[in-house]
Amino acid sequence: MNGKKILFDKPSAMDGMAVHKLIASCPPLDTNSVYCNLLQASHFSETSIMARLEDGELVGFISGYILPNAQNTLFVWQVAVSDQMRGQGLAKKMLTALLERPFCRDVTHIETSITADNQGSWALFRSLTNELGAVLEKSVMFDKEQHFKGQHDTEHLAKIGSIPR
Repeated sequence: MNGKKILFDKPSAMDGMAVHKLIASCPPLDTNSVYCNLLQASHFSETSIMARLEDGELVGFISGYILPNAQNTLFVWQVAVSDQMRGQGLAKKMLTALLERPFCRDVTHIETSITADNQGSWALFRSLTNELGAVLEKSVMFDKEQHFKGQHDTEHLAKIGSIPR
């Protein structure tokens, strides 16, 4: 990967500002408040992952959480990869490493939401689905008019499962 060693780790509150900066550099991702990124990096550290270069530079971050009413489902909130690391499979490697954590051992399904035009995310989750030997189902999660009042594109729910464990 670009000739540099990548280290995966759990984020902490100390990473919140770096996460915010990375997400802001990754359109079309929605930027959240710094406070939200602090919560992602601290409250959801078991279900989030970051990728750093050996020099400490943050080059990837995935936030997620276990659904409260479906303890076997990991909802992937955001996937951010720095421009310099795109196209090298880093996002899929982070997702795979996240699924290997003891905290995620009961995860048999992954869900995420993706706009129709976000081809990079669709390619990532299709590739992950194939690698896991699972099935991807697509439906509308949040409609542009009904939920966003025309202010945001429709978010499609991508459901991956069942993941063989």
